[in-house]
Amino acid sequence: MTESSHATGHAGHKHPYHLVDPSPWPLVGSIIAGVLTGGAVWWLHGGPPWVMAAGMLGVLGIMFVWWRDVIIEAEFQGFHTPVVQIGLRFGMALFIASEVMFFSAFFWAFFSSALYPVGGVWPPKGIRPFDPWDIAFLNTMVLLLSGTTVTWAHHALIENDRKNLVRGLIVTVLLGLAFTSLQAFEYAHATFGFKDGIYPSTFFMATGFHGFHVIIGTTFLAVCLFRAIAGHFKPDHHFGFEAAAWYWHFVDVVWLFLFICVYWWGSAGAYIAE
Repeated sequence: MTESSHATGHAGHKHPYHLVDPSPWPLVGSIIAGVLTGGAVWWLHGGPPWVMAAGMLGVLGIMFVWWRDVIIEAEFQGFHTPVVQIGLRFGMALFIASEVMFFSAFFWAFFSSALYPVGGVWPPKGIRPFDPWDIAFLNTMVLLLSGTTVTWAHHALIENDRKNLVRGLIVTVLLGLAFTSLQAFEYAHATFGFKDGIYPSTFFMATGFHGFHVIIGTTFLAVCLFRAIAGHFKPDHHFGFEAAAWYWHFVDVVWLFLFICVYWWGSAGAYIAE
């Protein structure tokens, strides 16, 4: 593709904007997402798990084909011109802003319950919260380290250092998997269940959805790793990687608030009482 065609987005276009071709994936993806959520609700009410499992496999399939199309548009067809990338950056920034509002609701519920507890005690009597300086602190170190490794990979890409780009992404993905494994281990050893009151409900909703976002971010970075190995990213053209890095830093910051507010401050009363 010539420089002029890159400047206009495609050889036949007279403008730098990307007019997206019709795609079946939004419609198909929404239907499959409905199957996933409906199957999950059915399973939680005693139904079989295979509907939810089929929905999850379908969502993964849609992610693959949709991301494949976007990668082709960006890497091989030259549609992601500088003007288009500005729009993508605004879109990602607004998406992260919406995620901030999403987690704000969980923090609001937690603080509303903690500052005005029923019975005047927080955590409620009978609830033994996690020690914040045990697995939670280890996971904090894991995520903080992952934030430095993804930055290492980003700077390596800017310097066109492919070897350290791949190394940084490998380490970051492994740290993301380590965080998820440690959180699963922590959940397995919880002394309370989701239905045991307001503390468990707010705790599992806030930390559980954060854990889900870590899985999404790890998947995002794993795709970037495969693309980096394939040589897709360039020092001046790598918004896909930038978006993944932004998302990962957002996940890191949310965890810091969860650790300080939920694990540390929110459980302090139980340990002071001892």
